[in-house]
Amino acid sequence: MFLEPVSDKCFTANVRPGKNTFGETLTIFRDEEDFPALEGFQLALVGVKEERGAVDNHGCADGADHIRKAFYKLFNHWEDLKIVDLGNIKTGKEISDTYYALNQVLTELLKEHILPIVIGGSQDMTYTMYQVYEPTGKLINIATVDPIFDLGNDNEGLNSHSYLSHIILHQPNFLFNFTNIGYQSYYVDNESIDLMKQLLFDTYRLGVLKQHIELTEPLIRNANIVSFDMGAIRAADAPGVKNASPNGFNGDDACQMTRYAGLNFKLSSIGFFEYNPHYDINSRTANLIAEMIWYFIEGFSSRQDDIPTQDSEDFKRYNVQIGDGEENVIFLCHKITGKWWIDMSYMHADDPRYKRHHYIPCSVEDYEQAMRNELPDKWWQFYQKLM
Repeated sequence: MFLEPVSDKCFTANVRPGKNTFGETLTIFRDEEDFPALEGFQLALVGVKEERGAVDNHGCADGADHIRKAFYKLFNHWEDLKIVDLGNIKTGKEISDTYYALNQVLTELLKEHILPIVIGGSQDMTYTMYQVYEPTGKLINIATVDPIFDLGNDNEGLNSHSYLSHIILHQPNFLFNFTNIGYQSYYVDNESIDLMKQLLFDTYRLGVLKQHIELTEPLIRNANIVSFDMGAIRAADAPGVKNASPNGFNGDDACQMTRYAGLNFKLSSIGFFEYNPHYDINSRTANLIAEMIWYFIEGFSSRQDDIPTQDSEDFKRYNVQIGDGEENVIFLCHKITGKWWIDMSYMHADDPRYKRHHYIPCSVEDYEQAMRNELPDKWWQFYQKLM
């Protein structure tokens, strides 16, 4: 058994009038002798009490239960959704033991088609989340909301600031694309920015996205895994981070992005990391994470399979000629959800694993850019990946 039951201290008296809070309606692993059967569940909370891979954030191992306590007080509006709280991963003697335990739990959840919501601990757990997908034989995409790239230094061991390098160097490599949402330039050196460009990864500065938070939707829509570093939220809204920054996304932005994640039909795991209750003020950060999970569930409840396929009739098709006709960009717009995609299915890559990546999430702004006779950056970037 890799999991320990939810502590009784997570159950407190409700401070708001009303019925059907998550604490009342979830199936919760509370008794060591009564582990819930997984059949039929769609979402599962999994806590991680591990901080040995954290960089200068001692105390983040205590975050899961504080998040849980705040989440249990929120009201459940989705009676048809089956959600289970599986408690916390047992902390291993070595950190590798904790990684292994989390891997085994997430593997079982994905096998049962249950989406795990990982809470607590440090962001190096993202590497474990990535490893879980290796047996599928599929190329996957990761999106992180993070003020830095977490590339670490040469030959640095696995930790919360180096996990991305371990993902890049992992063999066999099955990462198709990585997207950083909201990096802050003063925390990132030029060499790292150049390396991300060379790897054809997506990187978007905080300042650009804060002006138009809706631009994060297609970035998140392309992800199988979303990893949220709470250090990406400004300290005023999320003080419960050891290295909190005065700048960052605000709480509304964070909830909007997690709602986008919930709506993403291809996303199959999400994690919230680096929260440190020892630096929190009046549980402000725990309450924000709880609300982010609430919005994720709201998005999940409204999911539609709006991913294009070759024979789908659910899309309007727009063929935009660029320049003298040397390149045509094909756009698809879903007739119901209104989401836009770039169709690159005409590119026949030798590797059949690329087939799932022939449709690139984009925005109406990308279509309008093409109409101005400008080739969208997304098209060129994925063209290079697929060639």
